[in-house]
Amino acid sequence: MTDWRDNLPAVRGKLLRDEPLGPFTWFRVGGAAEVLFLPADREDLAEFLKGLPASVPVTVLGVGSNVIIRDGGVEGVVIRLAGRNFAGVEVAGDRITAGAAALDAAVARAAAKAGLGGLEFYAGIPGTIGGALTMNAGCYGAETKDVLISAWGYDRAGTRRELALADFGYTYRHSAAPADIIWVEATYQGRPDDAVAVQARMDEITTRRETSQPIREKTGGSTFKNPEGHSSWKLVDEAGWRGKAYGGAMFSPLHSNFMINTGDATAADLEGLGEAVRADVKAKTGIDLQWEIKRIGQPG
Repeated sequence: MTDWRDNLPAVRGKLLRDEPLGPFTWFRVGGAAEVLFLPADREDLAEFLKGLPASVPVTVLGVGSNVIIRDGGVEGVVIRLAGRNFAGVEVAGDRITAGAAALDAAVARAAAKAGLGGLEFYAGIPGTIGGALTMNAGCYGAETKDVLISAWGYDRAGTRRELALADFGYTYRHSAAPADIIWVEATYQGRPDDAVAVQARMDEITTRRETSQPIREKTGGSTFKNPEGHSSWKLVDEAGWRGKAYGGAMFSPLHSNFMINTGDATAADLEGLGEAVRADVKAKTGIDLQWEIKRIGQPG
């Protein structure tokens, strides 16, 4: 039987078969990608998408800071943008342009160095710009929608698509943009400010994060979205799940909306813990917690 992977488009980057994805995620769990594609540059990405049969599923993976890769792995092609061709950050006047693979914190630092305020909150988000665009990432009272001007990427057919802020239809942790767009670059609006003052605000955010979140653990950031009028951490805590083991997983004793891999967790442990907590919280309060962590792939 012919393997669809034998007829993939030629690339200048890397095509890796049956590549374990756990090492690419903060949780360090999960199965393999049937194919992992690491494009060399934007043109390589576009040409690959144009030549890839429409029947092959495509999944995009950033730094894996808010993702669970399920134990059965991911079907089709997983695309990971990495390296300076996708992670550049440039400042021109009061605008910042960043590649989708740029770390949110790196964008915050570049803005601060240029004396531009408004993006300090990105110092508290451990992901990339591509992920921030996809989920309207935010923290400490600010969100991506507050500073974004526009972004562009390629759709599943390899066609360039550019969207203005209004086209995203942003709401809390949600975007209405077409789900098949692989973001390549975004442009943000900064606010002229004193560089020292901007850096001080960033330092405060970083300190708050380091003292209140288990950032040295194998974690995945906020597990659940905050229901309107409620805090997820408080609901998890009051239901008695802070520090309670579930296989190799638990909700952190430091922050009860952060799951951690205590050392030998499987993806099933992590997802099972999340679902057990959701069911318990709903039974006790009637509130239906919604996942903020993205779960990808097939069960083991």
